[in-house]
Amino acid sequence: MADGWWNTFQDPQLDRLIRRGLQDSPTLVQARARVGEALAQTQSAQSKLLPSANLDASALYQRAPENYIIPPPLAGHTFWMSQAGASLSWDLDFWGRQAAAVQRAQAFAQSAQFDVDNARLMLAGAITQAYVELYREYALVGIAQRSEAQRQNIVNITRRRVAAGLDTRLELRQAEGQLPQARVARAQAQAAADLAVHQLAALTGQGADAYASIQPPAFTVDAALPVPTALPINLLARRPDVLAARLNVQAADAQRLADKAAFLPECQLAGDRRHRRVRHEQSGRVERTRGWRRSLISLPLFDGGRLRAQYRGSEAQLDGAIAGYNDTVLHAVQQTSDQITRLDALARERIDQQQTLEANEAAYSLAEERYTAGLASYLTVLNAETQVLTARQTMVDILANQAVARVTLLLAVGGSFDPYSSKIDSSKLVSRTAP
Repeated sequence: MADGWWNTFQDPQLDRLIRRGLQDSPTLVQARARVGEALAQTQSAQSKLLPSANLDASALYQRAPENYIIPPPLAGHTFWMSQAGASLSWDLDFWGRQAAAVQRAQAFAQSAQFDVDNARLMLAGAITQAYVELYREYALVGIAQRSEAQRQNIVNITRRRVAAGLDTRLELRQAEGQLPQARVARAQAQAAADLAVHQLAALTGQGADAYASIQPPAFTVDAALPVPTALPINLLARRPDVLAARLNVQAADAQRLADKAAFLPECQLAGDRRHRRVRHEQSGRVERTRGWRRSLISLPLFDGGRLRAQYRGSEAQLDGAIAGYNDTVLHAVQQTSDQITRLDALARERIDQQQTLEANEAAYSLAEERYTAGLASYLTVLNAETQVLTARQTMVDILANQAVARVTLLLAVGGSFDPYSSKIDSSKLVSRTAP
């Protein structure tokens, strides 16, 4: 995943908000904690491939009964008994059981890191989409202000026409009645913009004290995040969730191999060196003993079907992981295809809507001129203004929807449209190919 893709919006405020969100997000903190836990499990699994050594010592002060298995001179007396020993063991792992456990732990650790990458990508995408929504709301505020100014202008024209005897007070009352509606629309648009500010602040981990610092977006909506004419299909292979699902398959397969190796003999080199010292309290006599213990092979014979059940369970987990991987890939393909289709449709809508907007703008200008000259009625001007207002709002929606769709498409392909920008090193992935 390539960070900084949002810089194509060329808006410093957006960059600041995203970096603030990535720094303070509780979701990312939890994801990083899972990475730390997975790395610790990997280290624990790797340690089992190495020899282990232990050193222990103990002392016991005891009185032996007179009639007991302990012979004289200790019987009926007190004595000190001390013991010291050292042990060394090494699992030879002939059948790869521990190696499979290490591969499983490594796969989970890498999967957890990709979960962090995916969380970062989704959070940055959500903040960017919320920022585009903020642009939409402020653009609608601008349209509402422009509509209010147009209606105020019509009121002024109507007053002059009434003074000149060209209109009656009926037309004046109709024009004045439209002005409060325009103010209400502007207030509603401003309230929607304020709510968008609140949502953006919450996404970036900020409270009410940050509301005043969030200003209207300054990017060019139709130039932000351009999409190439062609997108290679292999972009989907670097999506963090796809990579994490692939590693889950590898981890499940490693667990299956470990459970399969559990049926075979376990070979271990082990040594236990013991020094035992017994000192008679009364006589001061000391007895010393030394010894070695060794164990080499352990073979399971009867376990009530536990190993077979464990192996069947690991096979079922592998089947589930493969199904999850396939589902993730299919979902990625669908997401990408949906957004490409949506962008194509919005591009056609934009062309048609641009023509509609230009025609409605021209019609309104003509109606205003004719009304000023006394050649058209107020109803004609009102109808023309309603159509141009709707056309402006629709154009803003199309432009914002295009920007949101471009961001969604970027998320669908893993965070970049550049097939060579990925930072993922495939050699660091678990080498075993997923079934």
